[in-house]
Amino acid sequence: MFTGLALLSSLMWGSSDFLGGKLAKRFPSLAVTGVSQSIGLATGITMLTISSGWLRPDFTTSGYLFNGVFAGLAGFVGLVSYYAGLSTGKMGVIAPITSLSAVIPLIYGLIQGEKPSPFQIAGMIVALLGCFLASGPELKSGVSPKPILLGVLTSIMFGVALIFMARGSKVSALMTMTSMRFLTVGICIVIALFARSIGGFTVGTIPMLFVIGVADFLANFALGVATTKGLLSVAMVLGSLFPVVTVLLAYRFLHERLQRVQYIGVISAVLGVALISAG
Repeated sequence: MFTGLALLSSLMWGSSDFLGGKLAKRFPSLAVTGVSQSIGLATGITMLTISSGWLRPDFTTSGYLFNGVFAGLAGFVGLVSYYAGLSTGKMGVIAPITSLSAVIPLIYGLIQGEKPSPFQIAGMIVALLGCFLASGPELKSGVSPKPILLGVLTSIMFGVALIFMARGSKVSALMTMTSMRFLTVGICIVIALFARSIGGFTVGTIPMLFVIGVADFLANFALGVATTKGLLSVAMVLGSLFPVVTVLLAYRFLHERLQRVQYIGVISAVLGVALISAG
């Protein structure tokens, strides 16, 4: 079950990133983030109300509120550094480094005493390598330090966010993800007030923003639940294959040409998933 949830998370995350990337070409990236996160927050509140899943906050470090807030903060910093990195025009540098964010929760899970099977270990290595290659790494020399440093910062922040998401999900995945959205939406509201703008979106963009916000929230939720049903280390690797989905969607709908290394990456990612499932 947890394998399917983690892969579903990657599918929704990859789709959300694909649509968000398209929209960010027409509107400010932070505006796309703010509005979609607000829709995600509304999604979480709706799901909590329907399921009667509201829980009184526990202010200890093991509670959902503490972990949700820190996951939201780390995720927001990672998102800002990710967009800053993309603005350098070095997508082939930023994306592959960012795709390795799962290494941090993977190490965390192993330190916590998790013991994946040999098949799962091999699968995680192959899947992570495939994700890295599918992102289209620039193998040329002469890359400036800035995009590399921003890519590393993004990867660390996303990895830290994943750890806090998993910790909070032990109490309630739904409350943790909703707490994350409360924080990020609050930050975006402050930014919007200073900028005196919410992005200038048209009525025609609302459906796409809705899909992005809902898909992103459900991706977080699915991965959070997955970490409670199986090994955190394995779930996080499977949930971090979203760049592969984004690349395939760009190939299918935007007719972007794939490099040879990206074909190898997609095949490796699929092989990695097969090995993990066999374990």
